[in-house]
Amino acid sequence: MKTTALVISLLLISLFSHAQSTDAKENTRIIESKNFIFIAQQAIPQSGASRTLTSQYDLTVRPDSVISELPFFGRAYTAPMNPTDGGIRFSSVKFGYESVKKKKGRYEISIRPSDAQGIISMNLSLYSSGRGTLTVTQLNRSVMTFYGFIREGRPFDRKAF
Repeated sequence: MKTTALVISLLLISLFSHAQSTDAKENTRIIESKNFIFIAQQAIPQSGASRTLTSQYDLTVRPDSVISELPFFGRAYTAPMNPTDGGIRFSSVKFGYESVKKKKGRYEISIRPSDAQGIISMNLSLYSSGRGTLTVTQLNRSVMTFYGFIREGRPFDRKAF
């Protein structure tokens, strides 16, 4: 009886570790393809309380474009010309992209759009588990940080323009 329970336990552990290994390989492939969507689940302004996001907010990264649909809850140092420009929303086709692989399957990705008004940089820390952190530095606004996860991008998830 004890032997059967031990064998079943070892089998389940083996299956679980194999599934985690497969997921890590798949997430690494997604990150290296430069075709992924970072889905934000929590927003953390530079000062103030964090907020759990109940709607879908995301950053789409493709080899030829970056599309941001993220909220902003921080402090703005100048008022926007258009009151509806409250979030971090833009589409960019002119951007710098640098990816550095670190220890334990972590990637540090820096995106610097040159055609998105007010955005200085977007820094992603992504892990092979699929989880990650996005820090957005803007001109005339406080820094925002987002926690979330990635999924594989599809060619026509959203129109870039």
